[in-house]
Amino acid sequence: MKLFVDQDLCIGCGLCIDIAPEVFDWSDDEMTAVAIDEEVPSEFEEEATEAMESCPTDAIQEAE
Repeated sequence: MKLFVDQDLCIGCGLCIDIAPEVFDWSDDEMTAVAIDEEVPSEFEEEATEAMESCPTDAIQEAE
């Protein structure tokens, strides 16, 4: 599973970081979230999916 955060859609609410801190972190300017690694480790896929589904702006998307 590969995820990315669309920087144009992210509002910086931090919900994904709260749900899956192993997968998401703040960007360098701490205004938006970013995926730490594109490839989500298998042990964190459930949390990553929950974060993606909980995003209020659908900014978290699966990479192709």
